[in-house]
Amino acid sequence: MKELEGKIALVTGASRGLGRGIAAVLAEKGASVIVNYRTDAAHAESICEEIREKGGTAVPFQADVSESTDVAALFDFVRSKFGRLDVLVNNAGTTKAQDIFETSEADWDFILKTNLKSLFLMSKAAMEIMRAQNSGRIINMTSVVAYRGALFGHVHYAASKGGILSFTRTLARTGAPYHITVNALSPGIIETELLFQTHGKEGVEKLAKTVPLGLGKPRDVGLAVAFLAGEGGRYLTGICLDINGGMNFH
Repeated sequence: MKELEGKIALVTGASRGLGRGIAAVLAEKGASVIVNYRTDAAHAESICEEIREKGGTAVPFQADVSESTDVAALFDFVRSKFGRLDVLVNNAGTTKAQDIFETSEADWDFILKTNLKSLFLMSKAAMEIMRAQNSGRIINMTSVVAYRGALFGHVHYAASKGGILSFTRTLARTGAPYHITVNALSPGIIETELLFQTHGKEGVEKLAKTVPLGLGKPRDVGLAVAFLAGEGGRYLTGICLDINGGMNFH
């Protein structure tokens, strides 16, 4: 039997990048996966098809997880389709290649809403289900920048990721009496579309030289998520697991 057989997992921002890799690994381990996406229906359907072709279960669902009405619709779907939720992976997030001088108030609000408000809305809705079933795993995606700050601007992104770390540790205490664990993952430099969009090919090559093990893959992050979602994560809560190829020790 696969370790996550019979589990229902919801991954936000799962049509591309880290989310896609996470969804693929969770399905590989036996979970039925809800692939959330905001705009990219084609890529969301493609990862679902990829999972189904390998014998897994995956369904796409469009929702802007930073909007409360969309989150309510998403969780209505979860309840009606599956009746429970065992794993929530808060992965949706974005950034803009800006330093503080280039960042407008609208830019700041957009990044904080996308990266941090979504975490609050999704976790609140998930914990209501998980509290009723007296079990659940929430895994939040922070970043190495939560510890060291971003290297080249991205002040809004770094602020949001630091907030996610504190949010995780606080929510872990709230969830513990209901057997809900809340943990974070802190990826370093992972090969995704967003990385190349924000840093460019030369920038990525420059960053890669700072990582002892080189650039990571989305699957590396997915395997860590599966660990926290599985038996290995039973007695872990409030932690942040670093996945950075040795680029940062603290």
